[in-house]
Amino acid sequence: MTSMATEIQSSPYRFARLLGVGSYRPGRVVGNEEICRFIDSDSAWIEARSGILTRHFADAEETIPVMGARAAEKALSAAGLTPADVSCVILSTMSYLHQAPPAAAACAAELGARGAAAFDLGAACAGFSHGLAVASSLVAGRQAEHVLVVGAERMSDIVDPHDRSTAFIFGDGAGAAVVGPSDEPGIGRAVWGTDTEHLRAIEQSRSFAELRRDPMGRWPFLEMAGPEIFRWAIGAVAEVCGQALRAAGVTVDDIEAFVPHQANLRIIDAAVKSMGLPSSVEVARTVREDGNVSGASIPLALDALIASGRVRPGALVLTAGFGSGLSYSAQVVVAP
Repeated sequence: MTSMATEIQSSPYRFARLLGVGSYRPGRVVGNEEICRFIDSDSAWIEARSGILTRHFADAEETIPVMGARAAEKALSAAGLTPADVSCVILSTMSYLHQAPPAAAACAAELGARGAAAFDLGAACAGFSHGLAVASSLVAGRQAEHVLVVGAERMSDIVDPHDRSTAFIFGDGAGAAVVGPSDEPGIGRAVWGTDTEHLRAIEQSRSFAELRRDPMGRWPFLEMAGPEIFRWAIGAVAEVCGQALRAAGVTVDDIEAFVPHQANLRIIDAAVKSMGLPSSVEVARTVREDGNVSGASIPLALDALIASGRVRPGALVLTAGFGSGLSYSAQVVVAP
């Protein structure tokens, strides 16, 4: 009888990398003018405050599992794989309102990834980065062969269109990446954590239990302490990114692209300046067209850079996510 120790020794540790990425954007494009019909603001103020010009809103059929599956199909196609090759589906979302079955399981069913393990990951806007870290460990430890990491959001379901502080920020959509085995390192060690001193800087206004007790009360919308988050982000994002670069054994001069969570153009530009990124580094700024798509923003932005040819295969890309909790995560990846 083969002992467990012998079995483990016969399966040496391996590396993981991105094999393909894909994205899905709902067809409905919503400009600032439409947002301003419900809030006391104008397009110029929104653009100056956030850099956002448009965002996408999903229709009734564009559910989180469906959008996630469409993005996953594109990622699998880019990787030269099929749904039958998927060992595991990790779906990051903060806007899924249906607790059972899990969004990941529904996404796997929509995709046709029968038999794959599937689970949801809740880390808000840092969720996709967290998912990459988990997927990398699963593949490297031979717990899975090919893992789909999906970020999918319908932020329009949880944002109050009359709230001047949040209505213009968020959008809907999905992005996905396939993580698979590699002979060389392709996903750097994640630098992640949670700064609980700012636990409630981004929070749901009330629980669904409260809504059940008081069904005539206000819907539990997302609320944000914008100035608090901005002050935290302009310092913390650059610091965490610096740690991720060091963990990967590289410097800002080695990376070819920076794909941060698309929260706010001012935060992105502040991080670029604080890190001293060379002008040659491609910086994702899809927040202008997509808004903040929470857990989907990083794969949406990465796919856009790759599709446009601004990031070549094999390029080193620094990614960073941060959101409610305040959760954060950063790592260096090799572009597929």
